[in-house]
Amino acid sequence: MASKPHSNDEEVETKEMDIRSLSSSRCDLHDMQYPHKVGLPPKQNLFREFIATVKETFFADDPLRHFKDQPRSRKLILGVQAIFPILEWGRSYSWRKFRGDLIAGLTIASLCIPQDIGYANLANLDPQYGLYSSFVPPLIYAFMGSSRDIAIGPVAVVSLLLGTMLSNEIDPKKNEAEYRRLAFTATFFAGITQATLGFLRLGFLIDFLSHAAIVGFMAGAAVTIALQQLKGLLGIQKFTKKTDIISVMHSVWGNVDHGWNWQTILIGVSFLSFLLLAKYIGKKNRKFFWVPAIAPLISVILSTFFVYITHAEKKGVQIVKNIEKGINPSSVDKIYFSGEYLLKGLKIGVVAGLIALTEAVAIGRTFASMKDYQLDGNKEMVALGAMNVVGSMTSCYVATGSFSRSAVNYMAGCETAVSNIIMSCVVFLTLEFITPLFKYTPNAILAAIIISAVVGLFDVPAAILIWKIDKFDFIACLGAFLGVVFKTVEIGLLIAVRT
Repeated sequence: MASKPHSNDEEVETKEMDIRSLSSSRCDLHDMQYPHKVGLPPKQNLFREFIATVKETFFADDPLRHFKDQPRSRKLILGVQAIFPILEWGRSYSWRKFRGDLIAGLTIASLCIPQDIGYANLANLDPQYGLYSSFVPPLIYAFMGSSRDIAIGPVAVVSLLLGTMLSNEIDPKKNEAEYRRLAFTATFFAGITQATLGFLRLGFLIDFLSHAAIVGFMAGAAVTIALQQLKGLLGIQKFTKKTDIISVMHSVWGNVDHGWNWQTILIGVSFLSFLLLAKYIGKKNRKFFWVPAIAPLISVILSTFFVYITHAEKKGVQIVKNIEKGINPSSVDKIYFSGEYLLKGLKIGVVAGLIALTEAVAIGRTFASMKDYQLDGNKEMVALGAMNVVGSMTSCYVATGSFSRSAVNYMAGCETAVSNIIMSCVVFLTLEFITPLFKYTPNAILAAIIISAVVGLFDVPAAILIWKIDKFDFIACLGAFLGVVFKTVEIGLLIAVRT
């Protein structure tokens, strides 16, 4: 009888064990199905979600993280260094770095001086304004910029864009003073646009210009710039003000009987061949990078001497004549802050500022990746904006990063932005002492220099790659190209933005 209760107890224990094993197996099965348990996020109201999204979009890298838990004096130092990066890297500057910057600065100065005179002509400004724009803006950028390789100054595409848009508002021949004032106003607002984008961390807006459209736009601008130089290369005096290829060709061939000057053609074609040969030598062997860099200055010196001793200007060869001596005069009182030209200057400045910014940031990123250092895009925008605002007050027009000069700067062994300071000092000496020597420089040589410079804007491998990857992107590229070549620069730019 006693054995029955004992057996009942054993049955109960067995059942309990079975239940426990069953429940544990269910738990194991549940855990196998859901190995990671994640809790529900805390509920947030709409305003907090909006703030979090804005913070993630504009301040993902937390730009103020360096200031956290720092004493007030240290915060002040960090703040000044953030605005002027030269105070940070300048502490480790050495004689070895200076030697590299000195050679690079002298090399790009020899390239920029003849280019600046030609680019000022593209913008329908007197030659000295191109030199002014390679004196003040590079100094400002050297203190505020973060790129070690970018070389600052006027560039062909922005000069053409500015000249075309300004000419649509004011005739540069009939109203020269008002034209200059509008150019300074546009430069001021270009700088304001660039700096604002940097302060508000809106650099992503540049990405709305697709790479394919930019490739097409740059190639179209190169064709337009080269066509415009036929006036100087052929010695034509009466030339169309339109930029489309049909109007330009009609103007060129319409003057073939009486408008062409054979002496001008001889000078222009001879030195254009020399410049293209120098560019080929530099591209073929990087050890000779200095050959295409110094070739424009050699061309200017030789052609000027040739015209001077032969008095070719008396035989119809057009020359630069006078370049005003001295450094940049103040132009603060010449900027339109009211009146009918204020909004026109604002519109032109925003467009020119965005194109200049796109080119500079692309160049900066390219060389930063090649040298493996970080480039703060927002700081770059603020630096570019500040230099153009100051430039507009010192008789400069829109300056940005030049790819040809930056490439020479890189290959010449630049170490820091001090190469821009060296270049600026050489331009200063040129303005003070050497400009009278450019009096007999033929316009044909400036045309040849510009044509040889814009050849690099044709990125054929990129266009072929776009065709292989995405046919629709290639259509956008082709549309921007054809818009610039057959209509106007503004039409091509509009197509580039919309695609």
